[in-house]
Amino acid sequence: MEEKNTLTIQMLRELEPGSYALVDVRDAAANAYGTIKGAVNIPNEQLKERYDELPKDKLLVVFCMKGVVSGEATAFLQEQGFRAAELEGGYAAWLMSGITEEPTQEDVEKSIRKKFHKQLFSRFAKAINTYELVQEGDKIAVCISGGKDSMLMAKLFQELKRHNKFPFELVFLVMDPGYSEVNRKVIENNAKILGIPITVFETNIFEAVYEIEKSPCYLCARMRRGYLYSKAKELGCNKIALGHHYDDVIETILMGMLYGAQIQTMMPKLHSTNFEGMELIRPMYLIREDDIKHWRDYNNLHFIQCACRFTDTCTTCRADGSVGSKRMEIKNLIAELKKVNPYVEGNIFKSVENVNLRTIIAYKQNGVQHRFLDDYDKEV
Repeated sequence: MEEKNTLTIQMLRELEPGSYALVDVRDAAANAYGTIKGAVNIPNEQLKERYDELPKDKLLVVFCMKGVVSGEATAFLQEQGFRAAELEGGYAAWLMSGITEEPTQEDVEKSIRKKFHKQLFSRFAKAINTYELVQEGDKIAVCISGGKDSMLMAKLFQELKRHNKFPFELVFLVMDPGYSEVNRKVIENNAKILGIPITVFETNIFEAVYEIEKSPCYLCARMRRGYLYSKAKELGCNKIALGHHYDDVIETILMGMLYGAQIQTMMPKLHSTNFEGMELIRPMYLIREDDIKHWRDYNNLHFIQCACRFTDTCTTCRADGSVGSKRMEIKNLIAELKKVNPYVEGNIFKSVENVNLRTIIAYKQNGVQHRFLDDYDKEV
C-alpha cells in the first residue's frame, strides 16, 4: 500500500499487523481516559525530547483527539527521518468506527459483582455508609459527563439499587454543553452498551465560554454545576451525584496546600448555597483511579475525556475547574513520594481527618478567622 501523510480508519485496518506503531500525542491526562490499544503515549510538547523512543523501522500512525495537533506532530517526525502518517479524525473517529469489540451489559455487570467487587462496589457502598450520602426517599440525579468515572458511578448506583435495602430513586442525567456530533454519539452508545437509561438536556455552555481568555474551564465547570442543579431540581431530585474519586481528593488536598496556601479538601457531600434543598454527593470518594482504569480496560470500554473545543490544545480541562497541568504535577509528585513511602496516599487523605486545632495557627469557620492567640492565655 502506498503510504500517505493521512490515513483513514479503513486504511489503518488494511495495514499489515506489526508494520506500524500507534503514537498518541495527547497529554497524559487525556490518555488516561482511554486510548487505542497498543499505542505509545508521547505528549506533543514532549515529542522533541522523546522522539528517539519510537521505532525507525515502522510506519508511525500519529493521533490526537480529533486531528487538531497530530498534523504538527506528524510533520515533525517526518523531518526527523521517520515514516509517519496522521490518523484522520483522531481517537474520536476511531471510537466511532466500530473497530472496538463492544462488551455486553451482562459481562460489565458481572465484572462489578465478581472481579472488581472489593475494589469498586465495596468502596462505593462504604463511602455511602460512612458519609451518609443516600437516605430513604432520596431522588438522585447521577450526573454523567461521558468519562470513565461518571459512567462507572452510574453502574454502581444501579448495582446499589438492585440490593434494594431501602427505597430511593435515580435519574441518569447527561448535560450536553455543546458536544460535537461524534462525542454525543460516543456517550449515547456507551449508555446503550451499559444499559444506562440516560436523560439528556442541552445547553450552550461551550459557546458561552469559547471567547473567554482567562480561566474558561473554571467558568465552564461553574456553569455546568449550576445547570445540573437546576435541571435536577426541575426533575424533582434533591441530590446530584458527581464522579470524583479518591485520587481527586488527595490531589486536591496537596494542590490547596502547595498552590492555594490553604488546607482544605474535596468534601464527600455539600449543601448547595444557591439551590435550596439541594445537596451534592460524591459516592466514588474511596475508589482508586487505577481500579477504575482496570475495570474500563478489562471490559474494553472507551470513553470521552471532555470533548469541548479546547480538548486537543488545552490541558486545563478538569471536572472541578482546576488547572490540569498543576494537577498532573501533583499526580506525578505523589507517584514519586510513593516510591519512598508506600503509605503516602493514605497519609495525605487521613491528614484532613486528623486535624488538631490546638496545633493550628489560624483557621476559618463560617467565614470568621480564629487564631490560636484568641484562647492562648486562657489555657494557662
